[in-house]
Amino acid sequence: MKAKKIRILLIEDNRLLREGLTVMLRKQQDMQVVETVGNGENILAIMGKYKPDVLLLDLGLRSRSSMNLVKLVKKNFSGSKIIVMDLIPLQADVLEFVEAGVSGFILKDATVNEFLKTIRSVVKGLQVLPPNLTGSLFSQIVEHAISGSTPSAIIESVRMTKREKQVIELISEGHTNKEIAQELHLSTYTIKSHVHNILEKLALSTRVQIAKYLHDSKKIDSANKDISLLDE
Repeated sequence: MKAKKIRILLIEDNRLLREGLTVMLRKQQDMQVVETVGNGENILAIMGKYKPDVLLLDLGLRSRSSMNLVKLVKKNFSGSKIIVMDLIPLQADVLEFVEAGVSGFILKDATVNEFLKTIRSVVKGLQVLPPNLTGSLFSQIVEHAISGSTPSAIIESVRMTKREKQVIELISEGHTNKEIAQELHLSTYTIKSHVHNILEKLALSTRVQIAKYLHDSKKIDSANKDISLLDE
């Protein structure tokens, strides 16, 4: 008895990429491309007709919101797994799509093996994040989103030093590195080092994001008694 093939529906508005992916996928003995479309029009009719195991969806569809398509599919075909494709997805997009029910992400510069592995892993029930986020605090936030638990517990797992916590608070108040250095009686170079470490731990890229992270979540202040504080 032949093993059941993974039934795939591909929605990608770049024709060259769509055709290239189709050729690649059809070469796999365990995969079957049931349909390819350039946009999300009539998505429910298409899903109903082919009942794919996996929907490969371009995150940046020009003709229609990919997020709306995700919500439509998850509402009406909850058994189908959705994998979003993008060049470099923003962290906010990753979290929003995971909360909406997406099972995986494929970077458009991924290798063929990475691409195929993501599809097979998602079919097995695994959650696949972009490689650059794996192991980061942000991946923990996504895991909490998947489990449905509140993200307030996230900050408790962040091993933040007392000094880093002070730097975060001062950044959120709008202080520059020089001002923070004067406030804490440290060199500007040392503060830059702390900021770098904070960005790494929070999987962020700018000082503004640090301030926004603190402002939006209000996690640092509310979790003072719970946060793991290390020595300087």
